[in-house]
This record gives sequence, C-alpha cells and structure tokens, in this order.
Amino acid sequence: MQSAREYNFDGLVGPSHNYAGLSFGNVASFSNVKSASNPRQAALQGLAKMRELAARGFAQALLPPHARPNFRLLRRLGFGGTDAEVLARAYREAPVILACAWSAAPMWTANAATVSPSADTFDGRVHFTAANLNNKLHRADEHAQAARTLRALFGDAKHFAVHDALPSTPAFGDEGAANHTRLCAAHGGPGVEFFVYGRVEFDPSAAAPKKYPARQTLEASQAIARLHGLDSGRTVFGSQNPDVIDQGVFHNDVIAVGNGNVLFYHEQAFADEAAVINKLRAALAGVRAELVPLRVASRAVPVADAVASYLFNSQLLTRADGKMALVIPHECQENQAVARYLEELVASDGPVDELIHFDLRQSMRNGGGPACLRLRVALTGPEAAAMHQGVIMTEALHATLVAWVESHYRDRIEPKDLADPQLAIECAGALEDLERILGLPGLYDFS
Repeated sequence: MQSAREYNFDGLVGPSHNYAGLSFGNVASFSNVKSASNPRQAALQGLAKMRELAARGFAQALLPPHARPNFRLLRRLGFGGTDAEVLARAYREAPVILACAWSAAPMWTANAATVSPSADTFDGRVHFTAANLNNKLHRADEHAQAARTLRALFGDAKHFAVHDALPSTPAFGDEGAANHTRLCAAHGGPGVEFFVYGRVEFDPSAAAPKKYPARQTLEASQAIARLHGLDSGRTVFGSQNPDVIDQGVFHNDVIAVGNGNVLFYHEQAFADEAAVINKLRAALAGVRAELVPLRVASRAVPVADAVASYLFNSQLLTRADGKMALVIPHECQENQAVARYLEELVASDGPVDELIHFDLRQSMRNGGGPACLRLRVALTGPEAAAMHQGVIMTEALHATLVAWVESHYRDRIEPKDLADPQLAIECAGALEDLERILGLPGLYDFS
C-alpha cells in the first residue's frame, strides 16, 4: 500500500457571483433570490478558508472559476448581435435565462466530478468523471469546462484518466461528488466507494420525491462505477430518502458526510438506513476497516435545522494525530439545536474532537456550504508531483489571489447589473489574469 494524502480542491468564487435563485429544491438559494451579492467578499471568504486549512497542514488546492457570461448558451437560444446586444435583449425578454448564463455555480466543486483514487480503480490511475448536472439549465454546460480544467491539472495519462460527462438525459442525471463519498482505513489503501442516488430511471415503481427533483440517478452512479473500473465488492449504492429531498436535501452532502472509516449522517438520510449501514459495514470489513457510524437523531437535530445550518455540508478532515476536525459554517453555531449537538459531539470522546468554523455567508446564502466548495482527490506522492502545481494553496498564492480579487471583483451585483456589458469585460479580464497567475495559459476559450 502506498501512502496518500487527500487534497481538497476548493472552488475559487468567480467575479459574477450573484443571487438569482436558479436552483429549485435548494431552499437557501430560493430564499435569497434577487438580493444583492458581494462577489469580492465571497471570493475572499473562500480564500480565507483555503489559507487557514493549508496553514493547519491539510493538503489544499483550488479549482478556477468558469468564464462568464456564457455567451454560447445565449446565442444558441437565439439572442444575436454584439455581446452588448445579446445581454440587453436577454435582459428584456428572458431575464432568468440571462441569469443562468451568468451563474457562478462552478464555485461548488463538489459538483465538478466524481473522483476515484488509484487504489480503487482497475488500472491503478486516478479517475475523474465530469458531472453533467443536467437537472438545471444554469449548470448543464459546466461539464465542458470542468473536463477541460481537470485535464489541464491532471494531464499525465500515466497517473490520471479524465472522462467526459455521461449522456445528458434524465436517465443519467449526475451531480458529481456531492452524491459520492469514499470510506477507507487509509487514503492510500483500498476503500469502499459509496454512491447515493435519489431516483431510478428504469424502475417506475421505485420511490421518488414528490415536491423537489431527485438529481442523481442510480443508472448514472452505476455507469461511473463501470467507467472507473471499481470492484463491485467495494462499491455500495444507497437510495436517498425521498422525504428529505422534499425538505430541501437536494444532494446527499446536505445530510451526510464521510471520511476515513467514519460516516456522519442524519437518521433520515437514507430510504433504508439499516440496509445502507449493513452494506457499508460488510464492504469495509473486506478492506480490514470497521465502520464508525455517527448517527444524528431527529430529536437532537430536526431535518429543517440540519438544512438551515448545513450541519452535514461540512468537511470532515483527519489531522496528523489521527483525530478528526469538522469544518462548519458560522450558521451551525447560530442554530440552537445544532450548536448543542456539536458541543456534545466534541465532548463525547469520539473520532471528532475539534470544530473549525468559517464565515461563508456569501456562499451559504446561495445554498452552498464548506463541503459544496470542495472536491476531494486522494493522491499518492508521485501523483501529487504529476499534477499541475500552480493551484496548490500557499501563503504566496493566497496573497496574490487576494490582490487579484481586490483588483477585479465588484463588491455588489444586483439583477440589473447582468445587462451591463462592462461587467462581462471585467470578468474576461479577470480570468485572463488568472490564467497567468495559475500558470494555465489557454485554460479558457474566450472565442
């Protein structure tokens, strides 16, 4: 077994960060629709989190934002003329479509791809499959740039394989790592890959939510397992509870998070809790690991409080001493039930003995917490050396990016600003500079 470290690739918030309320089923996103956003503050909050975790010794890197607005989308939908004319007409005739073209949702890199480390795959390479995100218009084009970015960072075919997104049809709805986690004894050894789905396309009798859409299908999860060449004995598929989807749990990472051999989850997370836990326990036994379930009862934290605080959309990180820290947003401390539960958790002499909290309000108001902002990639030493080094968070890179944000980002965007052609010019200029800072020339296709 090779030693390996888990890198967290956080999304660098883009300069078009705004509150358009585009994600039906995401309660926080809908609650703040059309309010003014602060892109500068959002990016600085995300960078502060990256810097702090890197300083604490965790392996930390970033994924750059996508180019916005998406003029290709607007022109495909019939808005012609100059860039300024395209924006003006879309603002007049279809402001929701215009907002989709401006979306900064790629900041939530948990949706960028599903990742399987080399210890799990048939060919001993790290495999990535870009998520098609076909449930929402504002995200359905992200996979092209996500795959382009992943290939720029992980281009060494000896170590990495980046797969294009699954077919963009309802049967293969895929939301990436937000519905996937890996449990193991050690990052460098074989693990159990756990896929959670909300819907079964080819079984009409399967339970499904009634109010909000289930974005991940079983068929998509199975296809990714095949693409990555996963061992069926170490792959578990579990059904999300349709009732909690209807309460705003649009991804599994809003109701459960795993790390090492620990699964931190709400008792209502899964359609059949006992079956899921038993399957995970048996699969982990095959890799000589014992599942440690941290089950949160509804009487301690109701689902509504879990969703409002994003308790489970936290990062569970293993420190050098083997104990775990839980990275949470400030909202967890502001919710009485959640704060009380967390106080008991760290005092329980269990695997989690530290809370690390961050102000991520700009992201939280749009429906994304700490776990949404990061994509986990377990890498051996040679694999880490083979990836592009310019995105690894250091004090120097942090200082450079803070100056870049302060130079390029606005501190306020309202819905009317999406018709401003100057904002599009500013965003393009910012990303041209970012290519240079990160050492990624040609990352964006501005044509």
